[in-house]
Amino acid sequence: MLNHIVLMGRLTRDPELRRTGSGVAVTSFSIAVDRDFGKNEAGEKETDFIDIVAWRQTAEFVQKYFTKGRMIVVSGRLQIRSWTDKDENKRRTAEVVADNVYFGDSKRDGDSAYTPRYGAPAADTAAPAMPSGGSDFAMLEDDDSQLPF
Repeated sequence: MLNHIVLMGRLTRDPELRRTGSGVAVTSFSIAVDRDFGKNEAGEKETDFIDIVAWRQTAEFVQKYFTKGRMIVVSGRLQIRSWTDKDENKRRTAEVVADNVYFGDSKRDGDSAYTPRYGAPAADTAAPAMPSGGSDFAMLEDDDSQLPF
């Protein structure tokens, strides 16, 4: 059986990290995902709001690097939970349990959540170290006649 889901959307609020009684990190958040098809009567795209839960290192990563409005890609599984509300009514909730999360957009201006490891360094960061000596790479001339294919 297969239960795998991949979603790309924007966080609707800042994720908040919590800990279980045994100290396991968990964060719950929701993302807004635009539908690719059709528009509503007002001519606007319809949006689904999907609940996500992340555990352990994934939860800590989300809390550290993502904020409201950031684009996120979530890979995980769909889970249906049954629970009883305060009025003793039985309820069901669908949520995605995140196995992996990825950045869905580039670094925003003024957002110091992460530093790019390529290209020109930011003003307040050092350039990444370049390998020295015995490199296996050599510059190719613009002449393609030396290529073996």
